[in-house]
Amino acid sequence: MDQQKLRLLVFEKTGVRIDVDDPVFALVALNEAVLAEAVERHVALLDAATGELAAQVRLLRAPAGGAAHAVHPGRGATRMMANAAGAGLVGALLVLFGQALWCATPARQPAALSAAQADAIRNGEKLAKIVQQLEPQTRDKIHAALNQP
Repeated sequence: MDQQKLRLLVFEKTGVRIDVDDPVFALVALNEAVLAEAVERHVALLDAATGELAAQVRLLRAPAGGAAHAVHPGRGATRMMANAAGAGLVGALLVLFGQALWCATPARQPAALSAAQADAIRNGEKLAKIVQQLEPQTRDKIHAALNQP
């Protein structure tokens, strides 16, 4: 990257104008060089890893002894799948049992009223009917008295 482009890039990213002779410019140029070297190194490592992976894929795809054969999971893979299925089943059962333990129990039916409670309700209903038959002024006084604490 030439110096003018680098100056412009620094200004766009930071909003600070630097001169080509400024010591900060040397730091920016050094930073760009180190970054470019790191990118090249990583690209080379990725290319090498890709090449190794491609070679392994070619080996796996190559038929053994010239005859094509189906790939069957080995005993270890089958055991691993069985263990995973068992662990999933145990986990699901634990979740269901935990939910059953902590789930709210159904609401109970309220207990029957005692005789005193039933009498109080009956008396209250009778009084409500009687109050409705009174004169409006008396009725208002009773309602006002009932609303007081």
